Amino acid sequence: MERGSESGAVRRHRVGTERREGLAAMLQPEREAPAQEPPVDTCGGVSRTRKRSPAGGGGGESQGAGAGLSEARAALGLALYLLVLWALVQLSLQRLVLRRPSGHHGEFDARQARDYLEHITAIGPRTTGSPENEILTVQYLLEQIKLIEVQSSRLHKISVDVQRPTGSFSIDFLGGFTSYYDNITNVVVKLEPRDGAQHAVLANCHFDSVPSSPGASDDAVSCSVMLEVLRVLSTSSEALQHAVVFLFNGAEENVLQASHGFITQHPWASLIRAFINLEAAGVGGKELVFQTGPENPWLIQAYVSAAKHPFASVVAQEVFQSGIIPSETDFRIYRDFGNIPGIDLAFIENGYIYHTKYDTADRILTDSIQRAGDNILAVLKYLATSDMLAFSSEYRHGKMVFFDVLGLFVIAYPCRVGSIINYMVVMAVVLYLGKKLLQPKHNTLNYMKDFLCGLGITFISWFTSLVTVLIIAVFVSLIGQSLSWYNHFYVSVGLYGTAAAAKIILIHTLAKRFYYTNASDQYLGEVFFDISLFVHCSFLVMFTYQGLCSAFISAVWVAFPLLTKLAMHKEFKQHGAQGKFIAFYLLGMFIPYVYAMYLIWAVFEMFTPILGRSGSEIPPDIVLASILAGCTMILSSYFMNFIYLARSTKKTLISLTLVCTVTFLLVCSGTFFPYSSNPANPKPKRMILQHMTRTFHDLEGNIVKKDSGIWINGFDYTGMSHITPHIPEINDTIRAHCEENAPLCGFPWYLPVHFLIRKNWYFPAPEVSPRNPAHFRLISKEQTPWDSVKLTFEATGPSHMSLYVRAHKGWTISQWSLGNGTPVTCKGGDYFVFYSHGLQASVWQFWIEVQVLGEQPEGGMVTVAIAAHYHSGEDNRSSQLTALKEKFPEWVFPFAWVCTYSLFVF
Repeated sequence: MERGSESGAVRRHRVGTERREGLAAMLQPEREAPAQEPPVDTCGGVSRTRKRSPAGGGGGESQGAGAGLSEARAALGLALYLLVLWALVQLSLQRLVLRRPSGHHGEFDARQARDYLEHITAIGPRTTGSPENEILTVQYLLEQIKLIEVQSSRLHKISVDVQRPTGSFSIDFLGGFTSYYDNITNVVVKLEPRDGAQHAVLANCHFDSVPSSPGASDDAVSCSVMLEVLRVLSTSSEALQHAVVFLFNGAEENVLQASHGFITQHPWASLIRAFINLEAAGVGGKELVFQTGPENPWLIQAYVSAAKHPFASVVAQEVFQSGIIPSETDFRIYRDFGNIPGIDLAFIENGYIYHTKYDTADRILTDSIQRAGDNILAVLKYLATSDMLAFSSEYRHGKMVFFDVLGLFVIAYPCRVGSIINYMVVMAVVLYLGKKLLQPKHNTLNYMKDFLCGLGITFISWFTSLVTVLIIAVFVSLIGQSLSWYNHFYVSVGLYGTAAAAKIILIHTLAKRFYYTNASDQYLGEVFFDISLFVHCSFLVMFTYQGLCSAFISAVWVAFPLLTKLAMHKEFKQHGAQGKFIAFYLLGMFIPYVYAMYLIWAVFEMFTPILGRSGSEIPPDIVLASILAGCTMILSSYFMNFIYLARSTKKTLISLTLVCTVTFLLVCSGTFFPYSSNPANPKPKRMILQHMTRTFHDLEGNIVKKDSGIWINGFDYTGMSHITPHIPEINDTIRAHCEENAPLCGFPWYLPVHFLIRKNWYFPAPEVSPRNPAHFRLISKEQTPWDSVKLTFEATGPSHMSLYVRAHKGWTISQWSLGNGTPVTCKGGDYFVFYSHGLQASVWQFWIEVQVLGEQPEGGMVTVAIAAHYHSGEDNRSSQLTALKEKFPEWVFPFAWVCTYSLFVF
């Protein structure tokens, strides 16, 4: 009884005291900062104001929110988080086969495919027109196809045809040129039901290779996979509904000639309703579906349904079709000249040794062969037994969004559905941000002001980050240390990645210290989260409006962070950025960040080797620095709020600056050599050596100039800077000079890449005298009724020749007998024709019509030059060329051949 009365008195005293203290606490902020606004945040009210700690790094918030994040724990946590995601991505990429074959009948056998591969590559380089390509490889393929036919089931019928097409076409690849081929080789096999079929699916590979390369990955492994798929399908007890045509084409490296010969001339081409093209841009690894269509969404649905080890991305498709990557495949020919939809696959890993002597069979893992075979077999079987193939025209419209999830499965849905999803995500963001704007007017104005200023600060941080890395890249290029990261990719991260991150953190740190002086850490963390959300949402709207299927990436980068924010807002409001909040925040960011890492790996896996063969005019450090800066901006976007939540960023800035500075000094000192001849992981410097003799004729046919030498071209930006110390005679004193009056500067370009490689060297050497010299002559000149002059020429020579034509001032080339009849100029305004033939070819005859534009000028109508390239046989070599090749260090891979060049004026 006594105790109860005492408790009541104490309780009344406590309640009274708490009321007075509560009133004082409410009035206290007004005394300290009467001009400050009340809580702003709509989702729970995180206060904008704060009381700075004496150190200036913390805040005066409630317990749990006021202490701020520990810089060391935050930085290490984020670094560890990104490393774990990167390790997860690498683990998924190394797992080539998801399910091991059981060894039962009817399954793809990688060991048999490897046996095919080793036999094909043992033949050596297989250039079009060489005996190795036209005789030995063709004989081997026919022998194996015959053995497969003997073993085949009675349910199936196998037909074989060796096609030798002749034709011509123009293509806008490499600035535009025209191609002509004569008597090249295709080995075509048709597997069909015993009663025949009216429709077929095509599987395409090419067995030819570039000179000096055994071409294991490009593309002998694909032909080996197709042989084994043919064997499995032909022995299957399951009847096919449609035919499967296997095309082993012998002239793909001649810029897609053999596929054009098949699809425009072969009688079986009319049966084709869809195709699968097997290619390579690297050596081994996973084969990536990087193109489908055009449109025909049923094809990607077939891949999704059938492929056992999926690896596909609509992002790769849109990047490749944008023209950023200077490459084309037979997909282009079937699409443009056959109007047929298809699927394009390619190995993309280790592009450093693509098209080099290192592209050997032993570098391709058996699991890479197994996964490719499993996928091709399953998809071909699916299509060959599908009703959709026969009625493919009914399913042709519409685009698909498709992407694999760490190689485990593929998500695919129509692009129109993707647009609906994207705009739903946008509406969710509009509602989220709009709710914050429906606050009392004073609060809204403060939030809008801080949001817009923060948006400006973010863009400033990104812009200054990009400018910083570009300044470093330009300086590194100017001092001759370009490509220092080519053999050590981590150097680029240490140099450009750390610089970009440090600049972003510095700008936000300065903003926090000098601009947002009275704003609370939690409030700023929330504002900058909203800014990142708004930026990604803006990209989502832009990409969706442009009809890009890749917009799904932005949708992922908006939806998951927004859901995470809404789910964790209460925890953030009550306890601030403590361990539980950070853990759940990072967990919520797992999907967008792990997929971003997945894409970033693909970007660098493809683009880094390409920068080592992109020519002398594109500074690779500037390109790579820009890509790394962009990746840093993306990866830092949802971590910017941590800069404002942390007590300090001093140690992080010092660490990043130190790493960048040390790396910069090491790069400037030449510590990191770009190339490697390490047999386990070679990264060679690519060069072209052409021992040539040039002959220039005037209008009367007299020789006005004749010289001989070894014409040297480097594939990359460094030129001869690394070569001169080893071969002093190759230096800038022998730089080649452009012949202004000759097409393409008077040099024997194999392909029209003169605009990519403007730095070349001309090393004096004796005249070359091939046993099979090229002959070129004018056989007729006639005036047409429509006031033009028709010039007819004939040429003979080796399997590869290049023709260059320039119309003189006052004249134009109105039509010719090549391509579709309309002359196509290359970059610079000249005309380029790529010619090749098989073992036996007739005389090449063609005509051009030249028309005067006004009064007939003097000095001739056109200049015509022809270069003969000897890629095989005894004429391919010279003693001087061999001697020069031997002087190059091991880390150089030179393509070398003999050629002649003759110029005429008509």
